Amino acid sequence: MEGYTVAVAQQSSKPKLTFFTYPSCTSCRKAKAWLSENGVKYEERHLFKNPPSVEELMEIAKMTTNGLDEILSTRSQKFKDLDIDINELTVSELLEMLSDDPRLLKRPILTDGQRLIVGYNQSAMKNLLS
Repeated sequence: MEGYTVAVAQQSSKPKLTFFTYPSCTSCRKAKAWLSENGVKYEERHLFKNPPSVEELMEIAKMTTNGLDEILSTRSQKFKDLDIDINELTVSELLEMLSDDPRLLKRPILTDGQRLIVGYNQSAMKNLLS
């Protein structure tokens, strides 16, 4: 490889955290307060104004331990109003539906691109930062 220069991007010691939130959500407010109290820097994404794309949801789904059930808000009124059997949908159809209507997502969602926290979970947030 003579004559070629290989550039290596240096990553910061801490990965960037993305915090998908909705301001009127109680769990989101608790998580945001905890992050602020602990001096954690993050990129805040309003779930409804800037919802995750299908590609982002696929990456989030890869980090789950229980698949899409972990991020799908099946107890929400919005989900109940759909009156559908999610088992009849393909993964692609389900991801498209979640991207189109982020009210169907559990919240908050916090990720560093490697690990995922869904909902307000203080001990999981501590672990994510250690």
